[in-house]
Amino acid sequence: MQPAIVTPGQPLSPPQKAGLELVAHLHGGRDVVLAIDVTESVGLNDKGRIHLRQLVEDSLKPGDSVYVVPFASDVGALVTPIVFSSKSQETINKVLQKIPFTADSKLQNTDIQRAELTVYQGLAQINQNRLQQHQPIKPQSVVWITDAPLFLKPGEAWIETPAKSVFRVSDSPESRERQAWLDALPMNKRTLAINKYNLSVVDIDPIVQEFCTPVPGGQVACKLNSYLFGQLWLPASLLGIGVLAGLGGLWYWLKLRKKWRITVTFEGKEEDKRECRPLLPGKCIAIGEGEADSRCVDVIKCRGAEIRAYLERNGNRLYLKPTKLAVVELDGREIKKPTRITGNLLRLNCPDERDREFNIDIKIEK
Repeated sequence: MQPAIVTPGQPLSPPQKAGLELVAHLHGGRDVVLAIDVTESVGLNDKGRIHLRQLVEDSLKPGDSVYVVPFASDVGALVTPIVFSSKSQETINKVLQKIPFTADSKLQNTDIQRAELTVYQGLAQINQNRLQQHQPIKPQSVVWITDAPLFLKPGEAWIETPAKSVFRVSDSPESRERQAWLDALPMNKRTLAINKYNLSVVDIDPIVQEFCTPVPGGQVACKLNSYLFGQLWLPASLLGIGVLAGLGGLWYWLKLRKKWRITVTFEGKEEDKRECRPLLPGKCIAIGEGEADSRCVDVIKCRGAEIRAYLERNGNRLYLKPTKLAVVELDGREIKKPTRITGNLLRLNCPDERDREFNIDIKIEK
């Protein structure tokens, strides 16, 4: 089934325009039209050929689709493009071979307004077909090689406009249609003068034509929002997951950088309360007397001549690791293997050789 011929639609909202820009950016590639005036009044000189070759060789990128459209009083159609799958010399040569580098001495008239309507409507049709087929749309560019002025007002002719051209009539259907496309498409023009003609580049932002229709039930049926959702839900989901993962990683990193405060109270006596040096990941606090591990930042002294255990921070986890040189109890239970501490308050008992208790209350502020 042939797609319906596109006509200018209704204005898009800023979020819709931003969504189309994002779709085009995510998928890459452009539609590039080389629209070349082949009348004798242009006739590409050496300088023009150099600029065209430079344009093809240096500016076209993988993913671009290139259309070569010669025009005079008649205009060529936007037929099957040359696809830049890779920037190889073979692909570049395919484009160069399609370019008419010499003028036709039999052609005297240039219907520039017909050329503009044909090219701009053709490009709009290409993106509209992508919309209907749920394919990514692309930004588009037209490279005009002509001595004719672009963007003439409706009915405004110039010296080479054919005498019978419908574009000499300001209110002809074709003139109105051309002006409608000039108004509908977001264009940006740049021009380089080359002797008696110009090389102009008209860039067109990614755009489609939206048509919303009232339907029963007080609703409105539109196409673009559902298209944007279909194109962007997966990238948006992946982006959301990435952002959450990044925030989670940042939160974890900040937690790792935070120093833990360790406060110790001996035998329940507030006057014997003291604060240890801050505890960072990979560091520990020794419990007992004697020579402690070099990673320890402080020592909690108790009866006996041995290091009984270590309070060791591993990432954001705290472990009590006994040395088995003397008894250490956690909340009334003897600890014989590394044990993770899950709470912020713990009581250790370090009994001496006569089995006399020595209680140490430890508070962790993370």
